Amino acid sequence: MMFLSGSVLGFIFLSSLLLFPANSIRLFKAEDESDLFMEAPVYQNGPHCPVLGKDTLICDSSIVHIAMTIDPEYLRGTIAAIHSVVKHGSCPQNVFFHFIASDSSSVVPTQLIRIVKSVFPSLSFKVYVFQNKLVRDLVSSSIRQALDNPLNYARIYLADLLEACIQKVIYLDSDTIVVDDIQKLWNINLTGSRTIGAPEYCNANFDKYFTSDFWSNPGFSKVFEGKRACYFNTGVMVMDLVRWRQGDYTREIEKWMRVQKDKRIYELGSLPPFLLVFGGDIEAIDHRWNQHGLGGDNLVNSCRPLHPGPVSLLHWSGKGKPWVRIDAKRPCSVDFLWAPYDLYKFHAYSQHRQSDGFRFDSL
Repeated sequence: MMFLSGSVLGFIFLSSLLLFPANSIRLFKAEDESDLFMEAPVYQNGPHCPVLGKDTLICDSSIVHIAMTIDPEYLRGTIAAIHSVVKHGSCPQNVFFHFIASDSSSVVPTQLIRIVKSVFPSLSFKVYVFQNKLVRDLVSSSIRQALDNPLNYARIYLADLLEACIQKVIYLDSDTIVVDDIQKLWNINLTGSRTIGAPEYCNANFDKYFTSDFWSNPGFSKVFEGKRACYFNTGVMVMDLVRWRQGDYTREIEKWMRVQKDKRIYELGSLPPFLLVFGGDIEAIDHRWNQHGLGGDNLVNSCRPLHPGPVSLLHWSGKGKPWVRIDAKRPCSVDFLWAPYDLYKFHAYSQHRQSDGFRFDSL
């Protein structure tokens, strides 16, 4: 867990480089695509962690299951996110990653497996292939092209993609960094019949996530009757897959996506159908588990400050990604909280000092 103020961010960046001295990370020979990344340090379980058999790990409900998408455009972010989880986890060897790859990706799953194994040789994981045709006729255009990527909708199908024995999973976006023990998030109970747990933001203007055509149609807006529906970000979710399957929520979300194709009731990709199905009925998790919006709320080069209070997870939701801004020498100060987890060999801050052309935008 971290407590941060804007005045210390520059110092954190400089000191964080000392946390990963060059001799602690072995470089690969230039032989294949794995040459893009350095091998992560080895993080081992603490003495209190249970010893688990590798053969049954994928169905073991006592370990932490994490699902993420993985693709060439966000691979650098995914690698950094994995690194943050295992670095700060109390039992990093008792975490299983479920990576979802697109069937139309320019990088085939076997290549992705080689890359991940080369960076994290002891990581327990599996790569699943998401068929874009599942949503090809359901996805409608949104305010940002990245939100239209079919892989952005893979989180809707986790209950179908993952093994039936997996009862619970944490979903993380690839532009997140965990700075606390992931076990704490995993241990949060979803009370009653709740299927999803996520930080809620009830001060946000909920009406703006849907069009006037939606709110003026009683047949649509009645979905929120009797509920105190609040905005939540789908980039960090604890999901009960047993309840999801029982409720057939994938089909419920698909139903709203079909309505959207016909009536245009929202503008923001995969988020609004989640709000329609789960809004007002999620387990509210502490805000520390999603310091979102660090990507600038869809605005180019729009730096955002951290919210006050403790931080367990940083999320660069929005258009600006830290690796892009750093390499363009236009980083926001919060991007240097992401930098220590970056294992990309050719990052800009390995070739330039802070005074050699970097522009630091204000918080």
